[in-house]
Amino acid sequence: MTDFSKILEKAKELEARIKESQEKIKNMRVEGISGLNSVKVILDGDGEMQKIELSDEIVKEKKDIIEDLIVAAHNSAKSKLKSKTTEEISKATGGFGIPGFKWPL
Repeated sequence: MTDFSKILEKAKELEARIKESQEKIKNMRVEGISGLNSVKVILDGDGEMQKIELSDEIVKEKKDIIEDLIVAAHNSAKSKLKSKTTEEISKATGGFGIPGFKWPL
């Protein structure tokens, strides 16, 4: 017969590791860049934009070009955040995915 106390112990250990990973993710900062470093977007671990930087040169461009570069930089940062989040959760879960669980990104 299976020792349920060992299963419960492992579940509590996994829960603690996931909580630690969630805290690390919350404190993450990722940077997305576009237009040869003309536009930088910084997102936090929740995917919220914390900062946007525009080079002096890019400000002289047409509005639609600037808008496209902002979107590209944001998408780059979002992609990096998703990758780092997945990596962090994999560390916590020992590489096993949690069925049906999705991070809000």
